[in-house]
Amino acid sequence: MKPKFHFWIIVIPLILYLATFFGCASAPLRESLPVYDINGASYYSLSALCSSRNISWEYDTFTKIAVLNKNSHRVNLMVGDNMALVDGSPLYMKHPADIYQGMLVVSSGFKEQVIDTLFRNTYPSENTGWAASRIKKVVVDAGHGGNDPGAIGRTGLREKDVNLDIAKRLSKILQSQGIEVILTRSSDRFIPLERRAAIANNSGADLFISVHSNANRVRSMSGFEVYYVANSVSDSKRAQDTSRSKELNLKNAYIAGNSSDLKNILWDMIYTNSRAESIELSHSICRVMTCNLDSKILGIKGARYEVLREIRMPGVLIETGFLSNLNEENMLKNGYYRQKIAQAVAQGIMEYSKGARIMEVSSR
Repeated sequence: MKPKFHFWIIVIPLILYLATFFGCASAPLRESLPVYDINGASYYSLSALCSSRNISWEYDTFTKIAVLNKNSHRVNLMVGDNMALVDGSPLYMKHPADIYQGMLVVSSGFKEQVIDTLFRNTYPSENTGWAASRIKKVVVDAGHGGNDPGAIGRTGLREKDVNLDIAKRLSKILQSQGIEVILTRSSDRFIPLERRAAIANNSGADLFISVHSNANRVRSMSGFEVYYVANSVSDSKRAQDTSRSKELNLKNAYIAGNSSDLKNILWDMIYTNSRAESIELSHSICRVMTCNLDSKILGIKGARYEVLREIRMPGVLIETGFLSNLNEENMLKNGYYRQKIAQAVAQGIMEYSKGARIMEVSSR
């Protein structure tokens, strides 16, 4: 007769090993630079920023144009102008560059969205014991498509078109940062929700981002919001369903035995960790949006959306604005505004990635 404690000899070390995923992520080291308050907005000296990142830059006092160069990246900005050119693409900023006490200064939004993204230093980080310090692969899901137009604005703007355009822009930005991107759809075609989740689960991706546009009977409703899988979705139930059909292959971990109880426990931990990371990702995206988007930020919410319930990695669904609101519909018609959304989401992902702890599970 086998000893009754044999099962726990296997389980307890694994639980202790995997429990490291639920600790607080260590804050990355950052440069210490003076911050200046100008009309309620935080600004940094552009000279100090460029010096800390080894960025070559020039400023023409006559045209008031600054040009930043490092590696293959080039940024042009003008004092007093809300638009900058980032690698040839226009980027609209909430606060323009300014002159303060004789210094050329840029807003915290510009620092986070451009300097920290394109020219960030590689800081030494504490060993997390599992995940790399950066996200390597992201699935970007453009909601609706084909015979499913999604929401339609009063002037005829279709959600499926807005979603796809923002998804493609986001994909391009992430790829420029060395991140592999998988689009669930790259054209106007219908993809069932279960297929979208399957693409994500079979991809080996670190994150899942689903792009949508909102609508409401109350026409005055407006704003940007982010959803994660609701706490009311049972991780235990998802774990039981998954363990019946999927093998559990954790990278760099050896699992002795094939006990269904053991697999349920581990899948439960994976889903719990994914929800916690999804919440962190939601907060990160909203923090960047607050600095860079002129629209109202409605915050983060839990939801029981099927595509969020079915994915096995951290993931969020973003609602970029309300097509039922005429003002936001007109904003979402603008390619520059959609680029601004994509830039901010990408920056939110990059900020999140500094402290992310991802369980690497194979698709088998």
